[in-house]
Amino acid sequence: MENRSHALIAGLFMLFLGVAAIAALWWFGGKREPTDEYQVLTTKNVTGLNPQAQVRYRGVRVGRVEAIDLDASDLRNTLIRIRIRKGLPVTRGTTAKLGYQGVTGIAHVLLDDNGKDASLLTASAGELARIPMQDSLIQELSDVGSETLRNARDLLVSVNQILSPENRQNIAKTLANLETTTGNAREATVQLRQLLTPENARLLKSTLARAEQTAGQAGPFFAEARGLVTRWQALSEKLETTLVDPSSSGIAALAPRLNELSSELSVTSRQLTRVLQMLEDSPQSLIFGHQKNLPGPGEAGFIAPAVSRGQP
Repeated sequence: MENRSHALIAGLFMLFLGVAAIAALWWFGGKREPTDEYQVLTTKNVTGLNPQAQVRYRGVRVGRVEAIDLDASDLRNTLIRIRIRKGLPVTRGTTAKLGYQGVTGIAHVLLDDNGKDASLLTASAGELARIPMQDSLIQELSDVGSETLRNARDLLVSVNQILSPENRQNIAKTLANLETTTGNAREATVQLRQLLTPENARLLKSTLARAEQTAGQAGPFFAEARGLVTRWQALSEKLETTLVDPSSSGIAALAPRLNELSSELSVTSRQLTRVLQMLEDSPQSLIFGHQKNLPGPGEAGFIAPAVSRGQP
């Protein structure tokens, strides 16, 4: 009887322990509610994502990851089977991303709706509906960082090619030439400042005034030259008229006309000779005007030239 009582007590204890364990599992397992299963399709790396990881819809926990496996029909794809709360509006515009929590790097699936297609997502026969996964922020940063590193590497290679020994010598020569040019420009600036002293400025102003005066004096000269040309033309017309006149009166009047023509030619010749002599003696008078001749030896105001050193 005693052995039977011990066996009964042991059996009751095991039964109570089993019920307590089931109750504890039920308690810690949380509330049971209807769920739907979907597959998240991605071609990217899913490092850090594990089964039983959270699934969040716009930041709210709505389910968990059931399994992660490769697609048997295409090994480039990774299939993530998730179970989420039934009734969530999973549409054709719903996308998934990998989110990371805190500094631990624990990954979870983050669902969001871009609003492009509000029709509900449906599955084909015998398969789960598939939700496409977009690149996460860390994945985008990783891709951009890799591309940036490649660009930096290419840039360094290009810089090394540019800074070859031959190009460095050419750059050094260019800098030396630039320094020489800068020095020459500095010297030219100094000389220009020396030329543009107040005294030289006054001389330049005086020269410009004389040039303006000469231009004014050249006006009568050109007017006189135009008058000479006009007179030559009139004389030519008179001579042509005299020569082509067949009448006796024209022939009889030839001598006086020739005398008149000779006189006018003499006057014109003297004037033209005077102008040419003036141009031959002082051609600069056309620009600087008529200048007085310097007094010679024995004349008032004559100054003897200074004798240079070293001459007897």
